[in-house]
This record gives sequence, C-alpha cells and structure tokens, in this order.
Amino acid sequence: MSAGYDHTIRFWEALSGICSRTIQHPDSQVNRLCITPDKRYLAAAGHNNVKLYDIKSTNPNPVMTFEGHTNNITGVAFHCEGKWMVTSSEDGTVKVWDTRTGSLQRNYAHKAPVNDVVIHPNQGELISGDRAGIVRVWDLGESVCTHQLIPEDDVAVHSVSVASDGSLLCAGNKKGNVYIWRMIQEAEVTRIVPICTFQAHKDYLTRVLLSPDVKHLATCSADHTAKVWNLDLDYPPAKMAIAAAARTKAKSPPTEVKPASPSPVGSESQSSSMQVERGKADSIPFHLLNGTPPVNNVEPPPSFPVQPDGPPMDPNTGTLFLETTLANHQRWVWDCAFSADSAYLVTVSSDHYARLWELASGQIIRQYSGHHRGAVCVALNDYSEPR
Repeated sequence: MSAGYDHTIRFWEALSGICSRTIQHPDSQVNRLCITPDKRYLAAAGHNNVKLYDIKSTNPNPVMTFEGHTNNITGVAFHCEGKWMVTSSEDGTVKVWDTRTGSLQRNYAHKAPVNDVVIHPNQGELISGDRAGIVRVWDLGESVCTHQLIPEDDVAVHSVSVASDGSLLCAGNKKGNVYIWRMIQEAEVTRIVPICTFQAHKDYLTRVLLSPDVKHLATCSADHTAKVWNLDLDYPPAKMAIAAAARTKAKSPPTEVKPASPSPVGSESQSSSMQVERGKADSIPFHLLNGTPPVNNVEPPPSFPVQPDGPPMDPNTGTLFLETTLANHQRWVWDCAFSADSAYLVTVSSDHYARLWELASGQIIRQYSGHHRGAVCVALNDYSEPR
C-alpha cells in the first residue's frame, strides 16, 4: 500500500504492479501507513486523525477513526497483539490508544513537534524523536520518560527505528546523520549505550529503518536516493576491508602522538557528543493522564565513540559499509519498507512512484504508477510472514 498528497491510498499487487484497490482519503494527505500485526487492518495517519480500514473488505469507509491530535500525525505503530496503537504528532504529543474502543489511554508531551514513534519489542517501552533533536524512551508501565538521548543539539530527529530483537536503536536527523545505540535489558531496566554514528546522506534524511533480520539499515533522503547499509559482522566485503586496513596499519611506521588539548566549552566536538539524561524532571515536560511524575536521577553525558562490539565500520569512509544505493527516484524519497525476508525494499517518492527493489542486485523489480501527487508513505503486506 502507498499513499500521500493525492488523498488516496492505493493497494498494489506486488508482482504484477497492478493497482487492485483505491481508497479515497478526502480529509487530508496521508502521512503514514501501518498494518496491524494480524494483517487485517490498515491504519492511515492524516492531518489530525488516524483511520483504520479493513484490508480484506471492499468497504471504502474506515471501521474506526481515532480523533484527538491537533496537527499532522507523523508516526503510528501497533502493539504485537493489536490491542493498542501509538501515534506521534506535530502537535507535540505521543498518544496511546485502545484499538478496541478507540479511547485515549496515555498522553505524553514533548516540548517540540514529534516526528516519529516506535514500540520496543518488549511491548513495554516507546521511543520517540522530535524536532528539537531529542529521542525519548517512555516506560508504559510506570508512565515515565526514562531516557533522553540528544545526538546533536537542536538538530531535528526525523526518524527512529528499533531492532526486531530489541538489540539496537537507530535515529536519523535533519543533517543526514545516523546514530546507533545498543539497548541492553538489565533487571527490568533498559541500558542504552552509544555504539556508532556516521553521515548517511549529505541532505535531509527522511527515514531510517532496520531490517527484520537486523543485518541491514535502510535510509531515505531528500537527495533522491535510498541507501542500504550493512550491520552484519560476517559481511564478506567488511571482513576484507577491515583486514586490509589492519595490514596497512601494521606496515606503517609508528608516529609520535601528541597529548590532546582540552576542548573549549561549546566546541564542535563537545556539542556533537551524544548526551543521555535519565529521567531528568525539569527537562522532560510532559502531561500524563494518570499524573505520575518522572523519576529524577541524571546520567552523565557520554561521548559517541565507535565501540568494538558495534557494526563493522568502513575504514575508508568512516561510515557503515554501504551495500547498495537505490538511485532511480527523481525527487525526495520519503519512506521505505523491508520484505519479511529482508531481501527486498519498497520505496516511495515525491516523483509519484513506488518502487520494489531487489537488494542483492540493487535493481528495480517493479514500479507502481498511479499516484498523481507525491507518495510519502508505504506499508508492505508481506504474506511470507505468518497470517
């Protein structure tokens, strides 16, 4: 399924490229699409509501509408059993909804418009990113913000993604930079450790997405491309390049290392360090329906070093190893979705097209043509997953 600024949601037959169904969405453009885990319903997030459509029915009307946001809804995700749904919005809130009744269950407020939200696989935490550059982790059981991650001061975080096994958290920002943290579960507490950062695009980054097998990271950008990066320690080109760099380093003569001078306050090295604050009450303004206050202890801000247990980094570029660049779109690439086997990627663009790519070859398998304005969101109903 794809949707965008022509006020339609289009259902495509993946292999034939035929548009099998079109749903009108007259209220507004569609910003995000998300399929329920049981594959029965499609959520379409618009300007200030989310409409739920029956995928298997020909009924053009929504079966439920979630009202309550006052600006564009930017993110939507479902609990693993479909019992509740979370949304993020430019109105500065993250909301949790009961999907059986449509009622609002939780309301968390950022100080800035919220650009994305995802659910941790443990189903007990939410992760959201906002235009002020802050990634927040929310504990649903306690209804508190447990972590603040600030990759770069005042650089909008546009997209967040969490690994299917809960091991990694990724965020992408306005400058095209990607930040990756390891998430470690310790006695019902999640510890978040920065492991690497790199520039994925030199232009606006619109989406980061970890693959289902957690071996790839897709990024979409205003530079008209999507890129797929490697996260697999056994990736052969990564092993070869790292071994070659090690041999070169072993052959070169040692150089005298001068002691580093301390960075002045406010220097670039300091401002670009990743900051973590755990539940700092005076910097986490949010309204809770149940009125529970946040915890109040602060972690020191660590830097963002490349960790040896992180994904392999390309010694020549300082980035993750780039597997493929998908470069046939003519305008901004807004969104993407992996197939269940992580072998294919669907992208949508302001050029009106959706495209299905085979990642091993970087080739377009199908192009879906029918939108007459920009397509900005996509969801893949992959039947290789259990139904």
